[in-house]
Amino acid sequence: MNENKPGPSQNLACVFCRKNDDCPNKYGEKKTNEKWNLTVHYYCLLMSSGIWQRGKEEEGVYGFLIEDIRKEVNRASKLKCCICKKTGASIGCVAPRCKRSYHFPCGLQRECIFQFTGNFASFCWKHQPVQIISSNNYRDSLPCTICLEFIEPIPTYSILRSPCCKNAWFHRDCLQVSYFARMERLQREFEIQKKKLDKLKSEVNEMENNLTQRHLKRSNSKSQIPSLKERQQLRIYPVPPKPKDQMSTIKTPRTQDTENDEGSQLYCTAFYVLSKWEIKRCQCCGSSGTHLACSSLRSWEQNWECLECRGILYNSEDFQKAKKHTLPNTNSVGITDCLLEESSPKLPRQSPGAQHKDLLRQGSKFRRDVSTIMMELGFQIKKKTKRLWINKANIWNSALDGFRNQNFNPSYTIEVAYINENDNFGREHPGSKQEFLSLLMQHLENSPIFEGSLSKNLSLNSQALKENLYYEAGKILAISLVHGGPSPGFFSKTLFNCLVYGPENTQPILDDVSDFDVAQIIIRVNTATNVADLNSVVNECYNYLELIGCLRLITSLSDKYMLAKDILVYHVIKRVQAPFESFKQGLKTLGVLEKIQTYPEAFYSIFCHKPENLSAKILSDLFTVRTLSDVQALGFWNSYLQAVEDGKSAITMEDILIFATGCSSIPPAGFKPTPSIECLHMDFPIGNKCNNCLALPITNTYQEFQENMDFAIRNTLRLEKEESSHYIGH
Repeated sequence: MNENKPGPSQNLACVFCRKNDDCPNKYGEKKTNEKWNLTVHYYCLLMSSGIWQRGKEEEGVYGFLIEDIRKEVNRASKLKCCICKKTGASIGCVAPRCKRSYHFPCGLQRECIFQFTGNFASFCWKHQPVQIISSNNYRDSLPCTICLEFIEPIPTYSILRSPCCKNAWFHRDCLQVSYFARMERLQREFEIQKKKLDKLKSEVNEMENNLTQRHLKRSNSKSQIPSLKERQQLRIYPVPPKPKDQMSTIKTPRTQDTENDEGSQLYCTAFYVLSKWEIKRCQCCGSSGTHLACSSLRSWEQNWECLECRGILYNSEDFQKAKKHTLPNTNSVGITDCLLEESSPKLPRQSPGAQHKDLLRQGSKFRRDVSTIMMELGFQIKKKTKRLWINKANIWNSALDGFRNQNFNPSYTIEVAYINENDNFGREHPGSKQEFLSLLMQHLENSPIFEGSLSKNLSLNSQALKENLYYEAGKILAISLVHGGPSPGFFSKTLFNCLVYGPENTQPILDDVSDFDVAQIIIRVNTATNVADLNSVVNECYNYLELIGCLRLITSLSDKYMLAKDILVYHVIKRVQAPFESFKQGLKTLGVLEKIQTYPEAFYSIFCHKPENLSAKILSDLFTVRTLSDVQALGFWNSYLQAVEDGKSAITMEDILIFATGCSSIPPAGFKPTPSIECLHMDFPIGNKCNNCLALPITNTYQEFQENMDFAIRNTLRLEKEESSHYIGH
């Protein structure tokens, strides 16, 4: 059988459905036997009612013998399709007394069900099985787990619910395409590994023969043949790498000639494919485990903690009392520090109480600096660049257009070019990537998809749901962090905990409620002093409580705590379940969500707190001297920074950083390139945001230096704010 060779064979129609379409994910592979002039779609063949696989896999078409296929074609030629009314209907409904027959493509079009398992049964549209769900608690649309398009959670032909995963819904077409792609990938991987193992086998046999010849030469007798025991001793057994915690005492014979042979490397490669499904236990408690592949662990030396142990570390007193600190410049972090994980502490099995104390004592060992983690994520960025054309007057929509472009890849290096729609010449100006990401983060913080004053939670915005903006917001946030944008700093602790530990393990607080009326209801419930007052509140809010599913019978005053908790959980978590799942999917871009869940203590400060105010020392250390500069001007620069910190200037440290780089704080990933200063013979300073370079004026006196710096920075930032004030927050 020849697989779809270019030429006339591709134009041959399937002998069953009479279609010449070559669509593997829909009809299966199209196979042509040139000797018998026979072309079939694999699914048309597989689902046909009168044929069975009687041969081996390599015989005929996947084990279906040519003579059987011809007999089935002859049988189907006498049957008429009940849909298109043409002959060749080889598939029949398995329901008793149903006489309908149809072609496979016609069955798909008419929503027939095909089961690719067991006896490969087929059901017509009248007798198709439908998923039975005991209760439907979904009032709103839910996203398809594969394509993320929102669908109505009602089982139909095109909508399916996962029988095992909670709240997972799929489009049938998405599931079929995903499954087909996965099967293709697994088939390719299998073939690659099979070739490697075949090559390994031949090389091992060749090495065995060579060693046998050496043994014969050493025996000085060509007629002497080694015994079976001697041949077994000469055979080479490449030793696969084993994880340290599973090392055995068994020693496999090796020889000096084959200590580093290529065959051994091939065997090790094949072993790695198997070992990635081995279980890695939690380094803290040892009672939970994960597959290497499931948690994206690259090696057995990499640490892993379960969710419960992470929660203990996260809620420890040392972590809660940790002060906010300015992120260090990533240039001070060595690559070796970034790549090497800390060794796993060996903790004996203990009671939960003793274990908790040990974890609190050793908590600092599991923490990692966020700049180091961001550097790891930054290794994904390729040198290939992608240019984004950004209109500052409509930065959000122009950014969405760029990120949604089918040619956009989050791992490409981003270049920014500013354009103006009112410019008739279509000119573009090079822009600062970090300034663009900073403006984008400002817009995101003030967008209607978040609610709250300082600590924000996700809101329920139907228009944003319809336009899939929650997913885009998560994606943009992830891209911004990895590509050197500023940290968000506006998340509530509740929203952060939902991302790390899941909504089901998070308890919101009253501060999370931004709706004044809902907050008043919760306050009245909590402050009720007797059952009569509590019942009065319930009666007044009866319709609202019934609508959100929190209506309960009040029998004692203690019921108020459960009622208040139910209202909080609904309003802060359950109400925004669909936006949260969409936002979470977007945050998975470039592996950011996985890192947040692995190192919550590192990300908590940058997600839930604004960066600490800059100081003169921080800025002085941040900016490096680019060229041989004027010594007097550098002295004026240090004096100027101290004067700004002491409040003797009209501008702030953040203003200086914005003027030079476009960011008001040091990004978690650091600045690229490193901010620098140079001294030039000119009257006023110049900030080059594309290169993070600040050019200082060379003046005769410090007073002149300060006046010129204040004037240039203050007026430049004022003009930029006036230009952008009409679109930030829209």
